[in-house]
Amino acid sequence: MRILFLAGTNSIHSHRWANYFAHAGHEVHVVSFARTIQPILPSIRYREIISSLPFPLSAFAHARIVKRIAQEVRPDVLHAHSAGIYGFVALLAGFHPFVLTAWGTDVLLNPRAFLKRLIVKRILRAADLITTDGENTAKAMARLGADPRKIKRILFGTDIEKFRPRPETKKEGPPRIISIRSLEPVYDIETLLRAAAIVLGPFPHAEFVIAGDGSERARLEALAKDLGVANSIRFIGKISAEQAPLELAAADVYVSTSLSDSGLAASTAEAMASGLPVVVTDSGDNRKWVEDGSTGSPQAGGFVVPCRNPKALAGKLTSLLQDKGTRQSFGTHNRRVIEERNSYSREMEKMNRLYEEIAKERQATAR
Repeated sequence: MRILFLAGTNSIHSHRWANYFAHAGHEVHVVSFARTIQPILPSIRYREIISSLPFPLSAFAHARIVKRIAQEVRPDVLHAHSAGIYGFVALLAGFHPFVLTAWGTDVLLNPRAFLKRLIVKRILRAADLITTDGENTAKAMARLGADPRKIKRILFGTDIEKFRPRPETKKEGPPRIISIRSLEPVYDIETLLRAAAIVLGPFPHAEFVIAGDGSERARLEALAKDLGVANSIRFIGKISAEQAPLELAAADVYVSTSLSDSGLAASTAEAMASGLPVVVTDSGDNRKWVEDGSTGSPQAGGFVVPCRNPKALAGKLTSLLQDKGTRQSFGTHNRRVIEERNSYSREMEKMNRLYEEIAKERQATAR
C-alpha cells in the first residue's frame, strides 16, 4: 500500500506512525511543514515544505504543492495528522480517500476561535475516515458536525518493550517526581511548581524533574526562584526518545497537570508502562484509565486531582511519597493496564485494517 502522510515529524507520535508502516513494508511518503528533529527511516520518501506565511495563508501555498505531490505519488490513502494546518491542506488539496487523525487541542481548544472553528468543521466533514484516541475528542468532533460513523478510536499506543520497569535504574536517595509535558500554558506546569513548594515542607530533599521545553520555560524558571524551590527543580529540557524510558524508570512518581488532553496522554501511558504511580488532572479520558486511589479500590493506579489546584496535587504527591508499598502497588497495576489496553503494535494493526478498508471502498466507488 502507498500512504502519503501530512504530518509534523517534529512530533514523536506521527514519526512513530510513519516508521511503523514503513517497517511493515508499505511505501510511505511524508510531507512536513516543520523541520524534523527525529531520524527518518531511509525507506521513507520525505519532503519538508517551509513557509514564512502565517496561517491560513500558508495552507493555500502548501496545498498547491501537496496536490502536485499526490498526483505524482498516487497514494492509496492520504493521512493528515491533526485538524489544524495538515488537515486544512488535505482539504484544500482535494485528494481522497482522506484520513484525518485528531490530536486533541485541534478540536477541543482551537475551535473556540471563530475562523478556526469554521475551518475545523469543513475538515471534519471532508474526511472519509477520522481517528482519535479519546472519547472526549470523538464527542467534540460529532458536535462540530463530523459524521459519528466515520469516527474510529485508534490509540497512539505505547511501546511496552521500550517503556518498562527497570529496577536496576532505581537508586537510593531522595524521592524523584517527574513531569514530561511540554512547557506550554495548556500543560499548566505552574501548578506543579506551586505544589512542589508545599511538598518540600515534609520532604525537603525531594527532587522534581521537569522534562520538556516550550514558550513558558523562562517564566517557569523565574517562578521556581520566586517560590524558593529552584534548587529542588531540574529543568532538563526536551528529552530524546531514547532518554525518556530511562528518565521515567528512574523516577518514583509521575505527574501531569494538563488542562486538556485527548484520551490518555502518551507521556502518561509511558509512565504507566514504566511501572510508575501517576497523579494526573481530571482532564481528557484520565478517569477511564487511572482508577483513583482515594476510593480504596484494589485496581487503583494513582490519583486524579482537580485542574489548577496546587494544594490537592501536593496532598496526593505527599501521600505517595510517604508510602512505598502503595507506589509499588499502583505502578504494578498501571503496567498491567497498558499491556492489556494500549499496545502500540496492536493499535497500528487496527489502523492498517482501516487503511485497507477505506482504500478498497474508494476503489469500488471509482469504477
